[in-house]
Amino acid sequence: MRQLLLITLPGNAWNWRTVWRRNYLAWRKAALISLLSNLADPMMYLFGLGFGVGIMIGRVGGAPYVAFLSAGMVATSAMTSATFETIYAAFARMHVQRMWEAVLCTQLTVGDVILGELAWAATKALIAGTAVMVVSATLGYAAFSSIVSVVPVVFLTGLAFASVAMVLIAIAPSYDYFIFYQTLVLTPMLFLSGVVFPVDQLPTGLRQVAQFLPLAHSVELIRPAMLARPVASAGLHVGVLWAYTAFPFFLSATLFRRRLMS
Repeated sequence: MRQLLLITLPGNAWNWRTVWRRNYLAWRKAALISLLSNLADPMMYLFGLGFGVGIMIGRVGGAPYVAFLSAGMVATSAMTSATFETIYAAFARMHVQRMWEAVLCTQLTVGDVILGELAWAATKALIAGTAVMVVSATLGYAAFSSIVSVVPVVFLTGLAFASVAMVLIAIAPSYDYFIFYQTLVLTPMLFLSGVVFPVDQLPTGLRQVAQFLPLAHSVELIRPAMLARPVASAGLHVGVLWAYTAFPFFLSATLFRRRLMS
């Protein structure tokens, strides 16, 4: 039992950097294309809904609709970037390229590999979310000073969604299963988490569901900061995001140990 636990948990606090650096060096060759692809969806929402629908809506919660939406797009870009990096790129490294098996022949443990993948996915989320935030600030819909306070939330959001996605790739036999996750989980979450309209406009039952969604807690931290407003219940929102990071991490580590060692 002790040996299995050592295989599952990170070997130390720094081994994950090896996996992170390997992924960074591979990504660096196509960094510009990757950044542009991460910006595509948020920018379409921001300019399409923000300027199109925003003309009809006017102000939401005392702020222009495009400013309201841009904060939601920062959280959404972190969610999608971290998730896609995990369910496609990390899955390919584990299932197709068999890179994980090679890495596990070294001193690194399953926990080290997963932690490195999570850190890299969160880094991709940080890059994507910060890019959307910079565009919003450039257009005058957020203060540049808010970037400092929002960046840690974006990184934590990336960690949370990458950790949840890691459980998915631990049990998925092929890429075909990921489309169900995108359609049945990510898309509904986008509309239930206050990204495109306030959560208090939802029916009571759906408002209760939104309280358990990680994206909703991310939005509740990011939007007030970008709109220069106080954040209510910041500890609760941060705690929920950390819970979505920690529990799936240990679950995925156990699942991967069984999958890779079988």
